Amino acid sequence: MRRPPVPLVLPALALGVVALLLLSLALGSAPLPLAEVLAALQPGGEPTLARDVVLELRLPRALAALGVGALLALSGSILQVLLRNPLADPYVLGVSGGASVAALLGLMAGVPVAAVDGLAALGALGAGLLVFALAQGPGGWTPARLLLTGVVVAAGAGSVVSLLLSLSDDTRLRGMVFWLLGDLSRSQRWGWLLGLAAVATLAGRALGRHLNVLAQGETQAQSVGMNVRGFQAGLFVLTALMTGAAVSAAGSIGFIGLVTPHLVRMSLGTDHRLMLPSAALLGGMLLMAADLAARTLVAPRQLPVGALTALVGVPVFLYLMSRQQR
Repeated sequence: MRRPPVPLVLPALALGVVALLLLSLALGSAPLPLAEVLAALQPGGEPTLARDVVLELRLPRALAALGVGALLALSGSILQVLLRNPLADPYVLGVSGGASVAALLGLMAGVPVAAVDGLAALGALGAGLLVFALAQGPGGWTPARLLLTGVVVAAGAGSVVSLLLSLSDDTRLRGMVFWLLGDLSRSQRWGWLLGLAAVATLAGRALGRHLNVLAQGETQAQSVGMNVRGFQAGLFVLTALMTGAAVSAAGSIGFIGLVTPHLVRMSLGTDHRLMLPSAALLGGMLLMAADLAARTLVAPRQLPVGALTALVGVPVFLYLMSRQQR
C-alpha cells in the first residue's frame, strides 16, 4: 500500500479533526446552519438558543470525545509495544475493568466527580499491577503470559461490575448501565482530557526512539543500554492514568485502542515518533464520528457510544487481520 507523504500526515489529520468538530456542532436532533455555528463560537456574542446548544451541549461533548479517543488510541499503541502483541489494549488487559469497578464504587458511594476520576485512575493502576503480579513466573513475566492473565483479570472485573449493578438501587441503575456502555452526554471535563492527551502525545513523541527500540525486543533494548524494566514501568503507569481518565469520563468504550494503532501502522509504518501523534488524532476522530452517529441515527434518542464502536470495530479489525495475513 502506498503511504502518504510524511510531512502531510499530521496537518491532514488536524484538518480532519476540525472538519469533524464543525460537523458535530452543526448536526444533532436540531440541525444548525454552519453560519449559526460559527456565530455561536464568536466570543462575546448575543445569547441565543443556537449559542446555548453549541456551547453548552455539543462543544463539550465533541471535545470530550476527541480527548477520550486520543487517550484510548495512545494507550493501545503503547501497550502493543509494551507487550509486543497486536491484540493488546486497555480492555483486553483488564486495565479498564479495574477502572470501571473503582468508578462504579465511587458512584454508588456518591463521591464527588473529581474523586471518581481519581478512583478510576487508581483502579486502572491496581488492575494493571495485579496483572503483572499474577503473570510473574520463572524468569519474570512474558508478553504471552501477561496477555492471558489480563484476559482473566478482565473477566473477573466484569463479574464484579455485574455484581455491583445488581446491588445498586433502581434510581441509579439505568445511568450506570448506560455509562458502562459508553456515554459522553454528561462529560464536561474536556479540558483536562485534552491536556492529558497532549502531554501524553508529546511524551510519546519524545520517547519515540526508545519505543522503536523496545518494539524490537528486550534483548535489543538492553544491548543499547536501555533500562528496560524502568522504562516499561513508566509506560505502564502512563497507560493506566490515560485509561483511568478515559473510563471515568466516558465509561467503557472498546476497540478504539485496538483498531486505531493497526490503521496507523498499516498506513504510516512503525516509527512511533510519527505513529503516536497520528494515532491520537485518528482515535479522537473515530470517537467523534461514533458520538455523532450515536446522537443522530435515532434522534432525538441517543445510542450508547461504546456499543457503536464495538459494532463497527469488530468487522474492521477482522478485515485488518485478513489484510495483514494476505
